[in-house]
Amino acid sequence: MPNVTLIAREDATGATAEHLDQIAGAFGAVPAMFRAVANSPSTLASMWGAFGAFGEGSLGPQLSELIAVAVADRNSCGYCLAAHTALGRKAGLTGEQLSAAQGGESDDPRTAALLAFALKLVDERGQTSSADLDVLREHGWTDEQIVETIGQVALNIFTNYVNISLDVPVDFAAVPLRRAAAPVA
Repeated sequence: MPNVTLIAREDATGATAEHLDQIAGAFGAVPAMFRAVANSPSTLASMWGAFGAFGEGSLGPQLSELIAVAVADRNSCGYCLAAHTALGRKAGLTGEQLSAAQGGESDDPRTAALLAFALKLVDERGQTSSADLDVLREHGWTDEQIVETIGQVALNIFTNYVNISLDVPVDFAAVPLRRAAAPVA
């Protein structure tokens, strides 16, 4: 049982109704996470706006979903893992790619470096170094893509916390958590 009311699309008014209509148009229905967040119109506007902005970002849908899967698994967010696995498949990723991303891994060294950085952001709460950024640049990542990765990690932590804290019911096919443990320093 969720810890907040899940706002029905037909019960929403004003900007919240407009956002839920846009979300329904994008997903075919309003996922439970957005119905939970609709309790706060400003939070819904912020979250939906961030998804829209990153949808047009420099990383593209496949990398965005790999980052989301890695962060969801690290934070043990079953909702986000299920949702982003489904979205990742829709973006053309394979089950193997998505499963590897749960542990921050990829067969592509460039992608692996980006996922390692994303998980370091989670594990170290943003405490990264210029050497960490140098590694990304050595793999061909631009400053725009590095900053966007930080933004996407922050958005995914936000959605993870919403779904975990509010016990939002998963309305996507469940995916087992690998619960990628943080490396021991």
